Amino acid sequence: MKVALDLMVEIPTLHYDDYVTKARSILRDDVFRELYVVDEKNRLRGYLDISDVLRVMDTKSNVTVKGFVREAARVSRETPLAEVGAAIMNTRTDSAAVVSEDGVYQGGVLFSELFPILISRRTIPGRVEDVMSREPVTCAPDDPIHRIYSLIIASGFTAFPVVQKRETIGIVSRRDLLRAGSVRTSVKNQADTTVERVMTTPVISVTPDDTIATASRLMVEHDVSMLPVIDEKKRLVGVIDRHDVLSGRLP
Repeated sequence: MKVALDLMVEIPTLHYDDYVTKARSILRDDVFRELYVVDEKNRLRGYLDISDVLRVMDTKSNVTVKGFVREAARVSRETPLAEVGAAIMNTRTDSAAVVSEDGVYQGGVLFSELFPILISRRTIPGRVEDVMSREPVTCAPDDPIHRIYSLIIASGFTAFPVVQKRETIGIVSRRDLLRAGSVRTSVKNQADTTVERVMTTPVISVTPDDTIATASRLMVEHDVSMLPVIDEKKRLVGVIDRHDVLSGRLP
C-alpha cells in the first residue's frame, strides 16, 4: 500500500517575517500553488495560498506572510494515500504537509500528483452533472485584469471561464495572473490590460452527461484542475474540478 512518503516532494518554506513579495516570486516560477510556513525549529505553522499573495499589489511591499497563514492539511510519512486525499479534501487545499510526530515539516504531497493515483484505483461512478458546481463565476475577454483580482479575492475560486457571446473561449487562473508579472502594475493602476492577454486557450471541456471518469481522465491528460461544463447548446452550465470529482468518495 502506497503512503505519503512515496509521493513526498520538497515544497519551499517561508517564515513569519518573510515578505509576501518573496512568496510571490517563488509561486510565479514554480509548480506550487501553496507554500508552507515554519518556525525557527522547522515546525509547521501553516500554509500560504496563491490567492493571499495576489492581495498584495506592490512589487516592493514590506508586508510579511504572518497575517496570511492558514491551517494546513497535515499527514505523516506513513499515512495511506486515500487518507492524504481526505485531508486535502477537508481543507480544500492543493497539497498536504508531511510532518513528524512533533510537528517538524518534512515535505509535502501535491494533489496534482495524488489525483491520478486515486482515480486509477477504481472507476468513479456518476455523471458530471451530479457533482459539478453550477452557476460559475465568469469573465469576458475584454474585462480588465483588476476585475479578476477582485473575483479571486471575493470568491476564493482558483480559475474562471472566459465567455464571449455565450461561448467559452478560454480560462483565466490565479497562476496566469502571477506569471504575467507586468500585470501587477496594471492592476494597481487600474490600467486597461485585459483578460484576453493572459487567458489560457484552447478550452478543454465536458458536458453534463459525460461521466465523472471521463472528466477526471481529461484533467489528468491535460494537467488541468478545472473543466468548464458545456451543454448541447454550447452554453456554460457549470464547472468541475478535482475536489468535485472526489467529493464523498474518500474516507
